[in-house]
Amino acid sequence: MDPGADAQHGLSRVAAEKHAPRIAVLASGRGSNLQALIDAIAAGGLAAELVAVFSDRPQAPALARARDAGIRACVRDAGGYASRAEFDDALFADVAAVQPDFVVCAGYLRLLGAHVVGHWLGRMINIHPSLLPAFKGLRTHARALAEGVRDHGASVHFVTPDLDGGPVIAQARVPVLAGDDAGTLAARVLEREHPLLVASLGLLCAGRIALHEHRVHLDGAPLAAPLQLTANHDFA
Repeated sequence: MDPGADAQHGLSRVAAEKHAPRIAVLASGRGSNLQALIDAIAAGGLAAELVAVFSDRPQAPALARARDAGIRACVRDAGGYASRAEFDDALFADVAAVQPDFVVCAGYLRLLGAHVVGHWLGRMINIHPSLLPAFKGLRTHARALAEGVRDHGASVHFVTPDLDGGPVIAQARVPVLAGDDAGTLAARVLEREHPLLVASLGLLCAGRIALHEHRVHLDGAPLAAPLQLTANHDFA
């Protein structure tokens, strides 16, 4: 079965089983996007179940957020493995064991090998602090300021073996203001990241978004451009 068909099959299975989709989250840092998902589910704004949070950093605050919410928190220290592939295999064996329908990378800072990405193609998304394809990788806010762009923001995309290069589902834009530094710009982008991730995951969990032939499809039709988050947290 080709990867696009496999992604469609996974979505059909979720819909057929009629359960709240099971979500596993990967996070390396403070976990503010994770907290946005926790809060949205608790408030009834996201029909999903967070089944586990995984981290490569034992002291990641995201793990504490998970435990505080009664969510299973799992950690594997990458320093204990001889290669990236060996670590990825161990981590994703843990992920598979909790049987998630989807995997969300929310501030997960390690590159993922093609062999694990391929297995989860169409079922794994990432949130990135830039308007992709601009500013892939790290230090996005400083780079945006250095290049003098007028608009910056965040993107949610399907994860593929290409770093931050998977098809973009949705974006949220913020203006770059006079006097901005990397810190002020990052804070303003983060405020938009949270509703962007919640809304994008909501579409995925509802079976409305799918990856097919390396294109994002909404309600069965290919998107001509990424969805844009409005000020009301809806998509245009």
